[in-house]
Amino acid sequence: MPTLLLLKTGSTFPELVSQKGDFEDWILQGMGLTRRDVSIVDVTQQEPFPAYDTLSGIVITGSHDMVTDGHAWNERTARWLRRAIEGRIPILGICYGHQLLAYACGGEVADNPHGREFGTVDIQLTTEAKDDLLFGNLSNPFPAHVCHTQSVLRLPPEARLLASSAMDAHQAIVIGECAWGVQFHPEFDVEATQAYIHACAQVLRAQGTEPEQLRQQCRATPQSSALLKRFYDIVRQKNIRRSDNFTLSD
Repeated sequence: MPTLLLLKTGSTFPELVSQKGDFEDWILQGMGLTRRDVSIVDVTQQEPFPAYDTLSGIVITGSHDMVTDGHAWNERTARWLRRAIEGRIPILGICYGHQLLAYACGGEVADNPHGREFGTVDIQLTTEAKDDLLFGNLSNPFPAHVCHTQSVLRLPPEARLLASSAMDAHQAIVIGECAWGVQFHPEFDVEATQAYIHACAQVLRAQGTEPEQLRQQCRATPQSSALLKRFYDIVRQKNIRRSDNFTLSD
């Protein structure tokens, strides 16, 4: 049976790992899955990619690294993802994963000129989102947790914009038929978001943002969180057209 693949591009803070698990655990919890139900590849450790035709879908985690760091594993993963998109494998990229998807397809990623975006923010949907397989039927706007320094500054040519926020014009995109990127964190809860605000309080104050105010404004994000289960439902229901010669070429 085809397998859902999680591409691990980083880890959260050690204290959060000990309390709540890592990024992939939060994603799986949101989907109602366990580690036994999926395949996990840590791309930062140069672990091998599975063959495309063994996959039902792909989720790319967040990371504390930056796409612009130019790590060898980042470039290798970007090349591999381009072919996954061509193969119409459902993909969900989260934060770093969102940026990596855009970068892989010719978009531009760099520091957000508006500064670091942390906390719980309102996500505003575009008209394009109304008919989107993943984002359709969401209320507009809806709250989501955010925690990022870099953003997608220029979309890939084939990308369609689905959502934005006050500090980020490209909060959600879709590339091709079924490769979605979200800058926000559907896997975060209030506790995780507040932990990131606390850890980054000094740099937030330096840009003129009050961390305590951000912390107090954190709230539940049920619609954002529901996107994880909705994506998994798409993965289970999607009829992917495969090509006999569509195999891994790294």
